[in-house]
Amino acid sequence: MAGQHEGEVMIAGEQLRLRLHDEKLIRDRHHHLRTYPNCFVAQELIDWLVSHKEAPDRATAACLMQHLIDHDIVHHVCDKRTVFQDAKLLYRFRKDDGTFPFNTEVNIYMRGQRLYEHLTGTKNSILKLREEHGVANQRSFPGCLLIDWLLQNGEAESRHKGLELCRALQEHGIIQHVAKKHDFFDSGLLYQFCIHFRHRRRLSELLNESEQDNDEDVVVLTQEDNHAESPFVLRKSLPQEGTPAFQCVRSSKDLKQVTSGHRGTLNSLKLWSAGFPPLVQQSSTSVVRCNPKSVLRRNFTREELLAPGAPFIKRVLTVIGDALGWGFVVRGMAPCYVQAVDPGSPAAAAGVKVRQFVCQVNGQCVLHLDHRTVSKLVMTGTRTAVLAVMEPLE
Repeated sequence: MAGQHEGEVMIAGEQLRLRLHDEKLIRDRHHHLRTYPNCFVAQELIDWLVSHKEAPDRATAACLMQHLIDHDIVHHVCDKRTVFQDAKLLYRFRKDDGTFPFNTEVNIYMRGQRLYEHLTGTKNSILKLREEHGVANQRSFPGCLLIDWLLQNGEAESRHKGLELCRALQEHGIIQHVAKKHDFFDSGLLYQFCIHFRHRRRLSELLNESEQDNDEDVVVLTQEDNHAESPFVLRKSLPQEGTPAFQCVRSSKDLKQVTSGHRGTLNSLKLWSAGFPPLVQQSSTSVVRCNPKSVLRRNFTREELLAPGAPFIKRVLTVIGDALGWGFVVRGMAPCYVQAVDPGSPAAAAGVKVRQFVCQVNGQCVLHLDHRTVSKLVMTGTRTAVLAVMEPLE
């Protein structure tokens, strides 16, 4: 879901960029005897977002643009500012100056969008109403037929390469089995696109989706949702003695115990994909999921963390994951912080504590990244995670 959200943000950003070009808000600008091509004035853009009802007020509009900065879609023309400000400052879409980070994930989303446009624009499209197990599925296609199409249109060199591409599309939440029960196979099983690329994305809706990760709403999980990707699972009954539990605390009277049939791990961690199957099977007992309040006493900016004399101690911790993962949860849009630690986990043994801010993951600075991206860096790395953290002085 995190990957799909990032894809949705990227598409929304591209749709906004094209609209701003049409409205001539993006154009060459002159400042201090220098020309900055293809940029926009932050203040003018905020005016436009509010007047076009893309945001209810200026503060929300600034948050929307900050969301695009955090996802490396927009940046300050001189890269001097990492915080979007409602002022006469120049910003630019990275796609307009060639600095967009075309990593593997971005490439697969762009490839998925191109394939979707091609498939929907074809006269005799393979996307049709089809039936599987008595259920009719709109705009679906058999896996083997999609691979045939990829070969016929030069999108894949072989059936093996076509299968790899389709599995990458499924892994990134672009296509899925119609009943969400199977991985992608070169067979007659039916699949659908999860993302409607032509649907116009409202940035405010995407921001609300992102903020839902930090609210206190309790959502009842279906049996399908009750799986190892749920970092916070609160049982209706108290944990049994000896059961591992996350402790998310702000004070002794504000203790919350969060447990599950397995040890909760770093946000949305997929252990099976890393080759470490969970040791304890998840119970089918009805559960609810909640995201507890932030453990921070107050939020800190990146500038405050790095300021000389800041009340923090920098530590470098090496966490060696076990068969259940690493055993901690990060939260925050940027910088992110440790929200919860399993007392019996490798993270606790390595010295990871709640309220620590994560500065680096395996040598890469992450102060400008949100918790989804930081989680992904840990999950896609080796079993050993080297973390640089800023620990507040007590």
